[in-house]
Amino acid sequence: MTDATTSLPPIAIIGAGSMGGAILHGLVAAGLTGGGVTATNRTGAKAAELAGLEGVTSIALEEEPDGNARAVASADIVLVGVKPAMVPDLLDEIAPHLRPGAIVVSLAAGVTLATFARHLGDEVATLRSMPNTPSLVGKGVTGLAAGGAASADDLAVVRRLFETVGSVVEVPEAQIDALSTISGSGPAYVFLLVEHFTAAAERMGFDHDQARLLAEQTFIGATALMASADVEPAELRRRVTSPKGTTERAVAVLQDARLDDTFTEAAEAALARAKELAAGS
Repeated sequence: MTDATTSLPPIAIIGAGSMGGAILHGLVAAGLTGGGVTATNRTGAKAAELAGLEGVTSIALEEEPDGNARAVASADIVLVGVKPAMVPDLLDEIAPHLRPGAIVVSLAAGVTLATFARHLGDEVATLRSMPNTPSLVGKGVTGLAAGGAASADDLAVVRRLFETVGSVVEVPEAQIDALSTISGSGPAYVFLLVEHFTAAAERMGFDHDQARLLAEQTFIGATALMASADVEPAELRRRVTSPKGTTERAVAVLQDARLDDTFTEAAEAALARAKELAAGS
């Protein structure tokens, strides 16, 4: 393990639910909770799920109402993982308790850096992040956009944090919502394709376990091949598609269904929703 990944400062994850929990588990798996991680959740049941993790202090807000304040008071990096609509009130709650020089990182879709500045003050270093759930297994991709008060060092340490659970792409804030429609929402698109691929196999007579194995392992193997190849995905597709063969016939059906338009429309729908969330924050 390198110094770059062992030098993470104390971290607070406020709202360690789906995304915050994925980041937390990724940090634990990477052995990077030595600086201390404090995670908060509303219920005792959710907090109990995290209580046994190495280096993690898990707080249930129903048992400790000022738990968010205690968490941020001990952290140099604060990840805000509550639902977007809850962010403004949460920022007002934690603002008086932030350490001098603390970095606040948003995990909330659609909440702008201007919102963070309005509630925390222009002098607090803030960043917007858009990680995705494969961070849970160290295969995530996170978009990062830095606010005006964030220094190069602030950006570097937050980048190191997210690199422990995958890859990082730095973008201007104007692109973070668009990025979320691809990498943030993208895992759901893949899972949906596997669902339909599995169902197609079942309709061809395979039992559910066989169909799921065929579909999942095909996707897993194809992505592993793509990761190891030095050519574009289109070229890999061409190599599988023999002229006048079965794959060519199937690909023609998919292309006739205008998947390019469908994926564009899906991404645009997600982007529209992100803008709605931003307008409400």
